[in-house]
Amino acid sequence: MRAVRMTAPGVLEQTEVPVPTAGPGEVLLRVGAVGACHSDLHILDAPAGMFPTPMTLGHEVAGTVDQVGAGVSGWSPGDRTAVYGIIGCGHCRACLRGLEDQCRVVPVGGVGLSRDGGLAEYVVVPASRLLHVGDLDLSQAAPLTDAGLTPYHAIELARPRLRPGTTCVVIGIGGLGHMAVQILVATTAVRIIAVDTSVAALDLASRLGAHEVVRAGPDAVEQIRTLVGPPPDGADVVLDFVGADPTLTTARQVVATGGQLLLVGLAGGTLPVRPVADEPPTVPLETSVVVPFWGTRAELQEVIALGRAGQLHADVQTFPLDRASEAYEALRRGEIHGRAVIMP
Repeated sequence: MRAVRMTAPGVLEQTEVPVPTAGPGEVLLRVGAVGACHSDLHILDAPAGMFPTPMTLGHEVAGTVDQVGAGVSGWSPGDRTAVYGIIGCGHCRACLRGLEDQCRVVPVGGVGLSRDGGLAEYVVVPASRLLHVGDLDLSQAAPLTDAGLTPYHAIELARPRLRPGTTCVVIGIGGLGHMAVQILVATTAVRIIAVDTSVAALDLASRLGAHEVVRAGPDAVEQIRTLVGPPPDGADVVLDFVGADPTLTTARQVVATGGQLLLVGLAGGTLPVRPVADEPPTVPLETSVVVPFWGTRAELQEVIALGRAGQLHADVQTFPLDRASEAYEALRRGEIHGRAVIMP
């Protein structure tokens, strides 16, 4: 079968490999769709030894059950499914509570991370990772597993502050941010302010239900402040889906005293935290900062329910498997609107 593999750090190649066989407790999926994520670029760019090579990339996976291994129940050939990509240790305190995204033993393990992922015609995954998607289009189901789940999880962490009448600033209306706007619309009654450098992205945010849009740049903080008021007032919640120095600066300058800043993006920015008495603090007093990671299986089931109900729809650009490298190059250049989805 064809597979797109990281054969060495920074090297992505399409190769021919044998079709894998489902072992005990596993399922063989015929892959229908795979989301291309910025995390895949971080894996490619990581130093040698951090991730196994060769390895098939792709952790946002949806497909059809082809074969079930020994001891598997509840799944049959032909079932359509999405894959929960995280594989924790299963026995630490976090995993036992269903918080595998907080695993204390395997911090970053899973499909396309520590074992072969979905950028292939077939992939083997533990049956415990599967969730039914019904008649949901697989090109939609795949991005829900990360691009949908990660913002949903972040919003769940901020849920106590997302009361009716409060304000949430969403920075970065890309693969995750455009999903966050929809999740906020579907599950809260907050005012949504979308921030991005792209006019097209802001137009998309408006169509999806954002109440206000602000073009990122030197005047962004001032524009947001006209909407949320001067300090100590401000945005009750700020979701930063970029995570670069400029976006983190904007985030900390518009969040309210007692608000919450959630740093989701992985662009390498630094958030200074300096509580002092004789000058303004770098982060407002009583403000909490959270670094969410992916989400839980239970949350993914809820995300899929939103997708099946028509309340969450990924804006996708599709590519065949032969053009997977092209999709990642476009993603690196910032040329993907919404989510790139590769269709083996």
